[in-house]
Amino acid sequence: MKTPKRILPLVEDGLVDEVIRQLMSGKEATVYVVRCGYEVRCAKVYKEADQRSFRQSVDYTEGRKVKNSRRARAMEKGTRYGRKAQEEAWQNAEVDALYKLAAAGVRVPKPYNFHEGVLLMELVTDAEGNAAPRLNDVVLSAEMALDYHRVLITQVVRMLCAGIVHGDLSEYNVLVDADGPVIIDLPQAIDAAANNQAGKMLLRDVANMSTYFGQFAPELLATDYGNEIWSLYQRSELQPDSVLTGHFKHDERPVDLRSVMREISDTLKDEEARQLALSLRASPGPKR
Repeated sequence: MKTPKRILPLVEDGLVDEVIRQLMSGKEATVYVVRCGYEVRCAKVYKEADQRSFRQSVDYTEGRKVKNSRRARAMEKGTRYGRKAQEEAWQNAEVDALYKLAAAGVRVPKPYNFHEGVLLMELVTDAEGNAAPRLNDVVLSAEMALDYHRVLITQVVRMLCAGIVHGDLSEYNVLVDADGPVIIDLPQAIDAAANNQAGKMLLRDVANMSTYFGQFAPELLATDYGNEIWSLYQRSELQPDSVLTGHFKHDERPVDLRSVMREISDTLKDEEARQLALSLRASPGPKR
């Protein structure tokens, strides 16, 4: 097929020899099957911001660091340069997450190169060597559903141990290759330590998995892996090989309002004393 304009620089640089076909077009990118020497890979071409239906929510971008102060200011002001920088940061988030997760042993496509908005990565294939189907296109038995759910929960744990929450995990963002589920689509990946929404996002990711697989194995609907995982993470007890039960006991003890109010009152008094001390220190002494 004719080489798409965005992939031409990779051909000119010798990174891609041939574009074989378009694999899919989604809300944020178009993916092509390409030949690189003797290997067949895929090239993910990110769509421009005005062509995407997925909007960058502050819930996802909170906590992302921008090293260049000029870029950071431009992104905050929303200038043309700032919007371009924001778009690059959004794309780089997936690239960085893929390299980090692949190194941590998480089942994600192996990244090879990123050049001018095009991500060159592994083509995930099934047992016959064809492009792997999405999870929602696979017919599951109860036994397969339980096995795939177990695998994906393990991957979620490994991701969190690497400091990352997917943020948009569903049956549409999982491929099934010859060895089982592979997690894809990570531009909205969240820094678990820096983003205040990380816990909420993790619970949603895990709930999506339980709900989907629960159609085939109803017993999964009664599990609560999300809260169990997040609780272990908050206590710094989560490990890549942590044994999970799928159950979590919520603290249902009534809140001691008197103790809470006392703590608030004590905090306010401490702050008043601090402000008074600062004002006295800043005021000029008596004239002589």
